[in-house]
Amino acid sequence: MAEQHPSNQTTHFGFQQIPIEEKASRVGAVFDSVANRYDLMNDLMSCGIHRLWKRFTVEIAGVRSGERVLDVAGGTGDLAVAFAERVGTQGTVVVTDINAAMLTVGRDRLTDRGHVNNISYVQGDAQHLPFPDNHFHCITIAFGLRNVTHLDWALASMFRVLRPGGRLLILEFSKPAEFLRSAYDLYSFKILPMLGNLVVNDPDSYRYLAESIRMHPDQDTLKGMMGTAGFSRCEYFNLTGGITALHRGYKL
Repeated sequence: MAEQHPSNQTTHFGFQQIPIEEKASRVGAVFDSVANRYDLMNDLMSCGIHRLWKRFTVEIAGVRSGERVLDVAGGTGDLAVAFAERVGTQGTVVVTDINAAMLTVGRDRLTDRGHVNNISYVQGDAQHLPFPDNHFHCITIAFGLRNVTHLDWALASMFRVLRPGGRLLILEFSKPAEFLRSAYDLYSFKILPMLGNLVVNDPDSYRYLAESIRMHPDQDTLKGMMGTAGFSRCEYFNLTGGITALHRGYKL
């Protein structure tokens, strides 16, 4: 079991240091605010490239018919739809998210599109996943890990519920190549909050997004954390010059 942190410790919320017990509620408020226009903002922020990143994730996952897939911090269900098509009627995809607003938007969206047979929804904390040991063939988490208070707890929890031979895929913003950083910083800290203000009337949530990316471990650090959690054959693929990275590891 993960070591408990003293209640007087602090953690980062973007660039702010806050009491560790406040982070979950602060992050929850961000996603409550943006849930209804989350997909629109993703398309605007990335010029649609996030769809290519997710498609690559699905291909690398190698999911087969009949398998059980868990999409952690599954949000509005982009990955879930793709995986549901791969696992077929004999398989199942479980979408879990700690945020009720995001989970509701995703469930309603997928239900409206007819995805009702092999996708289920469970509100849950990535740090304490409410599933049996050794259960899922594949686990994914896309753009959610950096919002977790204790990354090591989340990695340990995902390792626990993954079957031996199963794989974890983490799609997350990361550290871009040197030649991109000046332009990326300008976009992140100037343009992104402006988009947030125009589209969802909430520049602060997208300012937090930019800051949270900078506080997230870089590619090699996250790879090492996966190894510490027990994952084997860990590797990563830099996408769009390292703006995003896809990490993969196996439970042997």
